Amino acid sequence: MLFLHVSDIHFRAPLCLNPDLDPSRPYRTRLLHSVMDNVEHLGEVDGILIGGDVAFKGDPDEYEAAQDWIGQLADACGCDLNSVFVVPGNHDVDQRVIRSKVAVQNAQSAIFNAHGNRLAVLTAQLNDEQSGRSLFEPIAAYNDFAARYNCQVYPTDKIFWKQIREFGDGVALRIFGLTSTLLSGQGAPRGERDNESTLYLSPLQTVLDPQEDTVTMVLSHHPPEWLLDRDDVNDKINGRAHIQLFGHKHAGRITREDGYLRVNAGAVNPDEGELGWCPTYNFLDIQVEGEGRTRKIKIVTHILEWQQNPEGYRPRRSPQGADFFTHEIAFPSRNRPASVAAPIRVVADEQPAHGGAAILSDTEAEMGRPDTRNLVIRFWKLNSSQRRSIARSLGLLEASEATLPEPERYGRALIRAGERNLLDELQTQIENEERN
Repeated sequence: MLFLHVSDIHFRAPLCLNPDLDPSRPYRTRLLHSVMDNVEHLGEVDGILIGGDVAFKGDPDEYEAAQDWIGQLADACGCDLNSVFVVPGNHDVDQRVIRSKVAVQNAQSAIFNAHGNRLAVLTAQLNDEQSGRSLFEPIAAYNDFAARYNCQVYPTDKIFWKQIREFGDGVALRIFGLTSTLLSGQGAPRGERDNESTLYLSPLQTVLDPQEDTVTMVLSHHPPEWLLDRDDVNDKINGRAHIQLFGHKHAGRITREDGYLRVNAGAVNPDEGELGWCPTYNFLDIQVEGEGRTRKIKIVTHILEWQQNPEGYRPRRSPQGADFFTHEIAFPSRNRPASVAAPIRVVADEQPAHGGAAILSDTEAEMGRPDTRNLVIRFWKLNSSQRRSIARSLGLLEASEATLPEPERYGRALIRAGERNLLDELQTQIENEERN
């Protein structure tokens, strides 16, 4: 599989609303040109991974501009929109919401100041209806945007997302989109910005249960050093995720270890005044090679970075002088016959041992397959009344969910469609609405 990895795009309103006045636009346009050039020899892209900071201040207008550009990016890649994946960054947090909502401040502060029992406090906040909603309110505009790609997050059972793609030969790729922004902006009432070691991921997001014949990838905006639980996150991600993709730092870095590859993305649009300014993006070509005990994951990473004259993107060279970086990770198979190979288990509403928020069900992960994701994207292209009509007709909404934000309300409805084997009926209903 070939993936395009971008981060920190920073669509900034009102400038991004007028192409002729947006100083960042030429860099995004050059990136589109570079992508098209690289696709000619690398092949079409199987997925686009966006590592957060799509917007600059979490403004709905910024996401409208971003959606248009992402459509152009997908076209340049030869990639369908049903293969776009996104996670939130700190610039996707609307600081105005935090400053104006005491409930948000209280929920964030309780978790930040919990120290030794932080997981228990986070779980309690997520399970409380008001506090749980408050934690996600600052990314409401982001969630409206992310729902179009089936990547919205909400309390209590979808604080991160998980999707599955097939490599073939019985091997699956699991992509976990982690939410590192629950405490982002916690100091906003005092005019402060996030600092290292001030955010919190929690063990709820690092279960990453190791599955046989499964390549695990994590996509997160903040790297571990920005987290209060950085050591625990580092240990668990390093031990459970073969491929780790981060953003935020605006500096392209690649770390190759025996059990994993870590790529810190540069920024598509870093602030031109910052030290080391250099727009950057990546391609990752992931292959599973061999069989039995000698099977391995081979990852070829292409880091494309800006050059000023002539302006455009050029490949960063490896120490060996190549235009790419190669890494191999042991991925042995137990050689069980295909007839008895364990399928991916579908579990709804599974609960973790500590009794906190529900672990993401594999029903949602199974809905990450391209054909189903395409159905989800078509659903979100309908207007609100059409979505409501379909969900009610198929009995996919609970009465208590009528007032939930749409990304959560219909996100839950779509997962129920998968759980109840109603996807064919869902497709028929969508087609009917599309004709109207």
